Amino acid sequence: MRDIPHDEAMAEVFREDPAYAVALLNDILEDGDQGELLIVLRQMAKAFGGVSKVAEKAHLNSTHIYRALSAKGNPQIRSLTAILRTMGLRLAVQPIQTTGHVS
Repeated sequence: MRDIPHDEAMAEVFREDPAYAVALLNDILEDGDQGELLIVLRQMAKAFGGVSKVAEKAHLNSTHIYRALSAKGNPQIRSLTAILRTMGLRLAVQPIQTTGHVS
């Protein structure tokens, strides 16, 4: 068994199972945990060739992406949209599903 850092292991999982990455991102967005979202996006950037490659494809400065996806990052919607687009993903708005009647 190889001993690899957690971020590298997760990047490998995301490369092998993109549907899992999408489901995980949707779960995180539903919970609203920005810190967790940024961690997963950093890991996904590794899966897509690294921050430099994602930055190039997104037409953003790699330093900007490093800052935006850092632990204290606060990416703008424009940056987040560009980053996700390089991964073949997009943000979407969906209605909240309710189990009862709305009054």
